[in-house]
Amino acid sequence: MKYTVLVIGGAGYIGSHTAYLISQHYRVIVLDALLHHQTFSHPWALFIQADYGDRAALEKVFMQYRIDAVMHFAGYIEVGESVRNPLAYYHNNVANTITLLQVMRMYQCNTIIFSSSCAVYGVPLYTPIDEQHPHNPISPYGKTKAIIEQILYDCSQAYGLKYVALRYFNAAGALSEHGLYEQHQPETHAIPLLIRAAYENRAFSIFGTDYDTFDGSCIRDFLHVMDIASAHMKALVYLEHDNPSLFCNLGTGYGVSVKQMVSLVQEITGIALNTIEKSRRMGDPAILIANASKAALSLGWQAQQSNLEVIIRSVLPEVHGSGHYAQGISR
Repeated sequence: MKYTVLVIGGAGYIGSHTAYLISQHYRVIVLDALLHHQTFSHPWALFIQADYGDRAALEKVFMQYRIDAVMHFAGYIEVGESVRNPLAYYHNNVANTITLLQVMRMYQCNTIIFSSSCAVYGVPLYTPIDEQHPHNPISPYGKTKAIIEQILYDCSQAYGLKYVALRYFNAAGALSEHGLYEQHQPETHAIPLLIRAAYENRAFSIFGTDYDTFDGSCIRDFLHVMDIASAHMKALVYLEHDNPSLFCNLGTGYGVSVKQMVSLVQEITGIALNTIEKSRRMGDPAILIANASKAALSLGWQAQQSNLEVIIRSVLPEVHGSGHYAQGISR
C-alpha cells in the first residue's frame, strides 16, 4: 500500500503547495476546516473538511485510513490578532495540536512535520538568525509555535515521536499553473497586497520608515512557497530513514526591504504605486534574515526559486489569468 500522508491545513497557502508536491510521490489526504473561505477541488488529494481540533473527526480519518505521517500546517497566523485575542490562539494552535498528537499516538502514527516560524526568536539579537539564537517570542502567535515545538520534543523523549519543525521566515509566491494561490481573507502578506495596490489602484501602507536599516523600512527574508514545500518533502524522506528529530530554519540568508519591494513591483508592472507611510506595528522587528545552514546540512535543502523577481511574477494577474485574479492575490 502506498505511503499515506495526512496534511492538516492542506487547503491553506503553504499546505496546499506542499500537498501538491508530495502527492507526486505519496498518497495525500488533506484535512482542512476551510476557515478562510478557500476552496479545494484538486484531483491529486483526497479532501476531508473538518477541524483538526475535532477529535471524533480525526479518529474517523485515522480509523479509516492507515496514516503513516502527518504534516501540520493548521493554526491561526495573524500576529496582531494573537495579541488582541490570545485565548483563541492558545486554543486553536496549542490545544488542538495536543488533540492531534493524542490521536496520532492512539493510532500509532509516529511521524510529524510541523510548520513553525521564525517568530519563536522574537526581536533578533543578531542576524542572520541561527537555531542557537535565544527564544523570546513577543506575540502569543510566536509563543504558540515555541510551545508546540517544546511539546514535540517532550513527546519524542517520552513516546519516541519523530518530528521535524521547520521555522519559516517569509513565505511568498505561488504555483499558479497548477491552480494554487494564496486564498485567505483578509490578506496580510506584503507581496499580494502590493500587487493588489498596483492593479486595483489602492494605497499600500508602509508600516515604519524609521527603523535602523539602510532605507528606514523593515527588511525580510522572502522564501518561495515551493522552496518551503521542497523542505517538507526532504524532511519526510529524512524521517523515513530513521534520522533523529530536529528543528531548523528555512530562508535564503539575505533580506529585502519593504521599500525595495515597492520599487521592484513598480518596475515589473510599470505602475506607479500610491504608498502611505504609517507608524510601526507592534511586534515587527527591523530585520529578520535566516541562517539556514542547518537545513542544508541535515536535510540537503537549499532555496532554489526564491529570487524576489521570480516570486513577484508568480503572483501577477497575467500569470493567473483574468478569471483567477481575485483568487490569486486575495486569500
